[in-house]
Amino acid sequence: MDLIERHQRIIRLWLYAVAALIFAMVLVGGATRLTESGLSIVEWKPVTGALPPLSEAAWAAEFDKYKTIPQFQHLNSGMTLAEFKTIFWWEWTHRLMGRLIGAAFLLPFLWFLMRGWIAPGLRWRLWTIFGLGALQGAVGWWMVASGLADRVEVSQYRLATHLILACVIFVACVWTASRVTPRAEVELLRRTRAFSLILLGLVLVQIYLGALVAGLRAGLIYNTWPLIDGTLIPDAANLWFEHPWWRNLFENTLTVQFTHRMGAYLLWVLAVLWVVHVVRHVGDRGARLFAYKIAGAVTIQAALGVTTLVHQVPIGLALAHQAMAIVVLTLVTVQAARLRPQPVRIGVASMAEQGT
Repeated sequence: MDLIERHQRIIRLWLYAVAALIFAMVLVGGATRLTESGLSIVEWKPVTGALPPLSEAAWAAEFDKYKTIPQFQHLNSGMTLAEFKTIFWWEWTHRLMGRLIGAAFLLPFLWFLMRGWIAPGLRWRLWTIFGLGALQGAVGWWMVASGLADRVEVSQYRLATHLILACVIFVACVWTASRVTPRAEVELLRRTRAFSLILLGLVLVQIYLGALVAGLRAGLIYNTWPLIDGTLIPDAANLWFEHPWWRNLFENTLTVQFTHRMGAYLLWVLAVLWVVHVVRHVGDRGARLFAYKIAGAVTIQAALGVTTLVHQVPIGLALAHQAMAIVVLTLVTVQAARLRPQPVRIGVASMAEQGT
């Protein structure tokens, strides 16, 4: 392995490590939501907030702040300090992981830049990922702020935005890592590459819809399958009673859950069709194996979704469903990245650019 290949490998592993941290943070965020812990810290202190309360007086002060918001007053007025500590630790851990991911990305990135390892074609991609990460911190607080007055939970709009931005950052890390090492070009039809991107886009849309279901607590109702509200296709009057009509897609629990179900069916059909397409039109054996993995993962995810629904969203099943969504997202991202044309300047800097 020469020096350039070694640098490529290090950068690739670094990006995969950051993606793994994001994966873990998404699961911690899911647990934070499922345990109703997300509003336990009512202030945004990016630096000093890294330290938890260190004395009983500090804990009492944090609890007093929580007592001022509607969630405590209307839902948790009987909560004890010990119970508050439990939800506080979930939210604190979630925020701490955000800080950890920021450091795990920025510090190695700056070191690679100083060493001259990163070529211009990769540099702007990595700065973009860092910028999205900084934006995610602000979006997280924007989400929390929506639940501090006039409501007892965060806005489902903001929750879905927060989750989908995390997934976009995750995709960017995995995509870039998959393309750092130059590969031999595979002869592909244009529609094959387009199909892979459509599949990736649909997975992201389905995750967004799942976040709306979670934000509306829509998984706690209509807990039958394949029927929903006693039928396969609900009555239009129940699906579209909000005005203007588009609000039903975000605020009507029946419409949101029904749309999420339909998205799951469509995704499963497309995953099967993807296998058929790859087998027929892609000669690469690795791509075929990956297509089978995607179809299998989507099938498992659909089964987990149904099981989670009919059991009324127990935390273990809900987190397994969320984790499997990220597994599916990983697979479709890697496949789509590998099927794209290989650019000339995506890798690390050449020996001449590094000044050696």
